[in-house]
Amino acid sequence: MIVRTWHGCVPLAHAEGFATHLQLTGVQHAEGIDGNLGAFVKRVTQQNQEHFFLATWWTDIEAVKAFAGEDYHTAVTYPEDEKFGLLSDPYVFQHEVGTVQTL
Repeated sequence: MIVRTWHGCVPLAHAEGFATHLQLTGVQHAEGIDGNLGAFVKRVTQQNQEHFFLATWWTDIEAVKAFAGEDYHTAVTYPEDEKFGLLSDPYVFQHEVGTVQTL
């Protein structure tokens, strides 16, 4: 199994709007791909920023590529991301794991 992790942050004023946007874009997009086994978002407030950590898990790297394309180490972004002041890590990480346990 592959776990793919992404991180981004927005100003606190946009936190709730971005949370909804992330659900409607990244989470639903991932969950709509064959081979996706789930998605989890964690939020952390730090000073005047809301950090979002998205973990998606997949059957294999081919399923990840179906979501992210051949350049699957680069973050998938969406046109409306900019209106939330999103600072997105440009790269994501894929981790091969045996099982997934949420905390």
